[in-house]
Amino acid sequence: MEQTERVVVGVDGSPVSIEALGWALRYAEKTGAAVAAVYGWQPPVVYGTAVEAVPGESFTETAERALNESVDAAVQGREDLVVERTAALGHPAKVLIEQSKTADLLVVGSRGQGGIKGTLLGSVSLHCVTNADCPVVVIRAAE
Repeated sequence: MEQTERVVVGVDGSPVSIEALGWALRYAEKTGAAVAAVYGWQPPVVYGTAVEAVPGESFTETAERALNESVDAAVQGREDLVVERTAALGHPAKVLIEQSKTADLLVVGSRGQGGIKGTLLGSVSLHCVTNADCPVVVIRAAE
C-alpha cells in the first residue's frame, strides 16, 4: 500500500504564512499529498514576566483560533481541501523541526510575526532550512 506524502506548513496568522499554506494546498492538489498546518506558540514574555492571553481566552484557545482563521482563509470554503490542524506549545522553529521528522516536505514563510525580535533571535525559516529532517520550501513575502 502506497503511503500518502505529508506536507507540513508553518502557520502563524501572518499574510506570508497564509501564502505558504496556499502554496502547499496547490502542491497537494497536484500530488495527492496530505497537508498539516502547524502553529507553534509559546506564551510571550516581557522582561521575565509572562504576558496574559487575550482576555477570556487561554493561550491555547488564542493559538487554535489564529490557526483556524488562517486555514479557513486559505481553504476559502472548499470542502475538498482537508487540512490537519495542530497548535503546539513550543518555539515555532522547534515545533516545525519536530514535525519535519514525519513529513516529506516542510513549507514556511520567509517573514512571519517575528519583527525585530525575530531578527535578533534568528528567523524560523532559517532554523527550519538548516535543521529540518526533510526538504524545506520557503515562500518569500510579497514586497
